[in-house]
Amino acid sequence: MDDVSYRMLELDVEAPPPSIEFRDGEAGIALILRRKRRPVGFLLQDRGSRSRIGAEEVARLVSREAAARVLQDRLREELGPGPSRTPMPPVSVAICTRNRPEQLRRCLDSLRALDPPPEALAAGFEILVIDNAPPDDATRRIVEGFPGIRYVLEPKPGLNFARNRALREARGDILAFVDDDVVVDHGWLGGLHAAWSENPDARGFTGLVLPYTLSSRAQILFEQRGGFRRGFDRIRYRQAQLDNALFPCSAGIFGAGANMAFDRATLLAIGGFDEALDTGPPLPGGGDLDIFYRVARTGHTFVYEPQFAVFHEHRRDLAGLQRQYWTWGLAHAAFVMKSYAADPPYRPHFRRLIAWWFKDQLRHLARSLLGRPNALPPRMVVVELLGGVVGLFGEYGRSLQRIERIRKAHT
Repeated sequence: MDDVSYRMLELDVEAPPPSIEFRDGEAGIALILRRKRRPVGFLLQDRGSRSRIGAEEVARLVSREAAARVLQDRLREELGPGPSRTPMPPVSVAICTRNRPEQLRRCLDSLRALDPPPEALAAGFEILVIDNAPPDDATRRIVEGFPGIRYVLEPKPGLNFARNRALREARGDILAFVDDDVVVDHGWLGGLHAAWSENPDARGFTGLVLPYTLSSRAQILFEQRGGFRRGFDRIRYRQAQLDNALFPCSAGIFGAGANMAFDRATLLAIGGFDEALDTGPPLPGGGDLDIFYRVARTGHTFVYEPQFAVFHEHRRDLAGLQRQYWTWGLAHAAFVMKSYAADPPYRPHFRRLIAWWFKDQLRHLARSLLGRPNALPPRMVVVELLGGVVGLFGEYGRSLQRIERIRKAHT
């Protein structure tokens, strides 16, 4: 079952829809919908027993997914003030990487192909590659092939060690992070510029994360569950404007760490990233949740902007996907228990969050056991639950001990 795939196609919603002929081995299609080159929708369609999807059905699928959003876009263009021409302050883009030179090359190529180009949108622009405890010099050699990109070695293993190194090394006022296994959309920087210019009070930004490819059963399962997507509408998150008893503790609502940006001074003011989260294989997660929470907890506005988009290469095999769900449960619970201890006024919020999380996982397990559409295999849900249980019982404390050993080893 791992050799199934969905073909990914990009369609202009204002162009005549095509008919789609399925190829051998294709179990379905994934349509990325664009208007004026900007992403406005995404949908998955299973093949079933068909050999083709006619143009009329494609038109219905596109209309159902994107018609309301296209109408909103047109009204905004007619009634709005138009795009801002004020350049952003200098922007630094950090790619924290370890031992994935070919994926890094692909990411850097996409950052070189931004349209509009960085000089049209920002007062300055730089790209940093933070090489995290590398086993060899492969990453450095890749970066040497991209003139103007800065290479920085961070010897302490752990993603948040690398992120904090980027925070210290960056020269820009805005610091963006993209994972090494993403390809940025051509309009990625334009989306960040739009979010920044229309939300001058925002100190954190996240963006759309779509799949780079759907060439295995694991990738399709992950995307059917929702992937990293947060939709195609811009969202402002500000505590005073939200009636949500879990805000901002439910930090996953803001977006994904694969594609995020911050006011650099704000990150410095709150002490940067917690190096006991996102530590590598023992606890490979939680760092993005923690930084989202701490920025929002200080009262700052977050903005989710779908035009600030990247394409992420999901885990290709079922064992890797299962490991991902385990670590998501583990990291989420570690973040919760760290924050519960560190922020007493918000402990009632975190208790409600824990109760909601377990109830939600049990709901997913019930859907899985009943064989509902797009449900994960039961074992995937169970391992995420078990990861959460392990995380609640001391994982953050164990991680603190691990990073102290790492720090001592590198003094």
